[in-house]
Amino acid sequence: MKTLSPAVITLPWRQDAAEFYFSRLSHLPWAMLLHSGYADHPYSRFDIVVADPICTLTTFGKETVVSESEKRTTTTDDPLQVLQQVLDRADIRPTHNEDLPFQGGALGLFGYDLGRRFESLPEIAEQDIVLPDMAVGIYDWALIVDHQRHTVSLLSHNDVNARRAWLESQQFSPQEDFTLASDWQSNMTREQYGEKFRLVQEYLHSGDCYQVNLAQRFHATYSGDEWQAFLQLNQANRAPFSAFLRLEQGAILSLSPERFILCDNSEIQTRPIKGTLPRLPDPQEDSKQAEKLANSAKDRAENLMIVDLMRNDIGRVAVAGSVKVPELFVVEPFPAVHHLVSTITARLPEQLHASDLLRAAFPGGSITGAPKVRAMEIIDELEPQRR
Repeated sequence: MKTLSPAVITLPWRQDAAEFYFSRLSHLPWAMLLHSGYADHPYSRFDIVVADPICTLTTFGKETVVSESEKRTTTTDDPLQVLQQVLDRADIRPTHNEDLPFQGGALGLFGYDLGRRFESLPEIAEQDIVLPDMAVGIYDWALIVDHQRHTVSLLSHNDVNARRAWLESQQFSPQEDFTLASDWQSNMTREQYGEKFRLVQEYLHSGDCYQVNLAQRFHATYSGDEWQAFLQLNQANRAPFSAFLRLEQGAILSLSPERFILCDNSEIQTRPIKGTLPRLPDPQEDSKQAEKLANSAKDRAENLMIVDLMRNDIGRVAVAGSVKVPELFVVEPFPAVHHLVSTITARLPEQLHASDLLRAAFPGGSITGAPKVRAMEIIDELEPQRR
């Protein structure tokens, strides 16, 4: 039974330890990196590296495939319920440690369309994406880089020295430079997008919804290694919630400033972002830009709608009376932009799991709109392809 804390050894400190070790693993299916972006931000503390999972779960539509050792099973049950069952069997239950945010467990992709398993939505948009709705690995080891304490910790629920030997035996694979082979193309013309925008405004004026996050997809052909692209993007953006996931179907590169949801020792936190203005090179003008965002009635209204939505979502599973809003309309500076951020907190009952919280809040309100289900229905109607 893996009920105790993992064995931990300390490796030599280097600021780029996550990239140094992950560069040896980036070509491996199910190798994953969570990166804090070296940003000057209170949440830019940890980088997390994993690979070589003991089990994987992959969801396409209504089917989830669980692969464990030589065993492979398929189920149509709720994917998050299946994930919780797999976690219970793995029995990785370390004690809480503020300096080790991940001590083994589940890490992976939860795609927008996973929400179709929790809400009844139309099927109008074209389904042309080959990536799974959920792709999660169960890991019994991790490399944790702590940029506050300047430590590199390798932890394992099995032989940690054997894992270190495995990690150091991985060879750097030749990686072709990443280059775009075409210009970026939207899945809508400017005129088509304008028409969709007009329809959203009609829905708003008719009272169908309060806010819709209408998105467009940009695509381009490329050559080279996706990991090289991530390194360049991460250096340019320095987002505190960045990730590189190497899946069997392709690579996911994510560079986000936003914390969707956190459950730490039953304490819940979500920090939705609504409201953005670019940073300016002149410090005085940049300060005025931040003040302009803080006083923007439009951005405050959008932010408040999502705060109310997230309070409602979290309140479905939180301890009664525990949902609070300690921060409302706070301007946070990032390397390239100012964001308007609010913070909602709550407490998860002891009998519930993080998977229950994720189900209640998924997908995040800041990428849908409000009310959430109606906004998602409009998104499926107006966006040509699924997200």
